[in-house]
Amino acid sequence: MDAAQESPAYRRVIVKVSGEALSGPEGFGIHQPTVDRIAEDLIAARKAGFELGVVVGGGNILRGVKMSGKSLSRPTVDSMGMLATVMNGLVLEAAIERLGAPARTMSALSMPQVCETYERQRALRHFEENRIVVFAGGTGNPYFTTDTTAVLRAAEMECNAVLKATDVDGVYSADPKKDPKAERYDRISLKEAFDRDLKVLDATAFALARENSMPIIVFSIRVPGAIEAVLRGKGRATVVGG
Repeated sequence: MDAAQESPAYRRVIVKVSGEALSGPEGFGIHQPTVDRIAEDLIAARKAGFELGVVVGGGNILRGVKMSGKSLSRPTVDSMGMLATVMNGLVLEAAIERLGAPARTMSALSMPQVCETYERQRALRHFEENRIVVFAGGTGNPYFTTDTTAVLRAAEMECNAVLKATDVDGVYSADPKKDPKAERYDRISLKEAFDRDLKVLDATAFALARENSMPIIVFSIRVPGAIEAVLRGKGRATVVGG
């Protein structure tokens, strides 16, 4: 039995990859070996029969909220952050294609000389043609996080779940790096995660996920092969909602 048959509930998903995840051990910028490993994991999941979209962040290049203040307005800084996500998207797309799988970067900000502009019907056709679709440019508007973008694109693309890639293997009652007694959850409702302020998503993303009954699966991107394992129901992760 192939993976898509083993885990039919998650046939089409959005994988949310933070900009920091692309920086690897450097903590800033783009670490090509790390990008290549994430690309390999995405390709392995695609070969297993799953349809994948990826929403990329830009925090490895620019953290907008921290920069906004007296010298730059929040909308300006958020626009800069959206441009950073396009750069990350192009790097990830290039790695996926170099490693032998078709991919397309689609930006919510129109820049046709660089990549395709996001259009829902065109994106759906890319899924149908078994391409890995990299969504960049956030929502195209300031004040919205890439977590919100991930849930939004998942709803638009008729996905079954959002896989949120982090540096820990699920959702904990407290920061496991600071509290050795932190409890790890295998499953928790969206309402409970929000009420307990477990930092799974921001409030807007939570509301959108609840409205669309969209499960969020939190896992560690640092574990090679984690994407396919989670989709097969074998990986270590926390299912939020669903």
